[in-house]
Amino acid sequence: MSVDDAKSSIELQVTSLDQLFNSLDPFPFRERDLDKSAEEYIVSWARELPSFAAIDIVIHLPAVETKHWHEQEVKDAFRHYFDYRAEIVGRAFRELFRIGRRSLAIGVVVLLASVGLSEFTQRSFGHQGLAAIFSEGLIILGWVANWRPLEILLYDWWPIARQRRLYRRLAAATVSFSLNGKTSAAHTA
Repeated sequence: MSVDDAKSSIELQVTSLDQLFNSLDPFPFRERDLDKSAEEYIVSWARELPSFAAIDIVIHLPAVETKHWHEQEVKDAFRHYFDYRAEIVGRAFRELFRIGRRSLAIGVVVLLASVGLSEFTQRSFGHQGLAAIFSEGLIILGWVANWRPLEILLYDWWPIARQRRLYRRLAAATVSFSLNGKTSAAHTA
């Protein structure tokens, strides 16, 4: 595998196109899943490329392989697979925000109840001894109840959004073939 910063290319050397696709996938070639190892290889190298650059995937094959495949089907399979992966990650992204919003609503209610109970405790029992400890504990409980929602809404979504962008870039990648040194290229989208 070579990564050329100017072209942002990922090169794969295979002896057969079957190495790229999941052999247990019953769907037509256009819909086929990539082999897990092939996907990990492509994705790991795509992460190393500049995030602003388009990606070119070059598949090096023996010329004899041209008898057993149709170039456009392979390109469509790559595009469909990475579009599907971007969609799956997009669903996870939306689900995370749904959980974050719901958790935040619960956290705010807990915070308001905790502050209210703390005020009630202070007014009823004063600011001394166990009452003061209980009152402060309620305030801490209220803020701790908001820890996870704030973590979700401020930080947890970044890696998921980055993964979705990467899959979208891979879905839009140009897939080309090199047969005995000759390259055939076409954009997948």
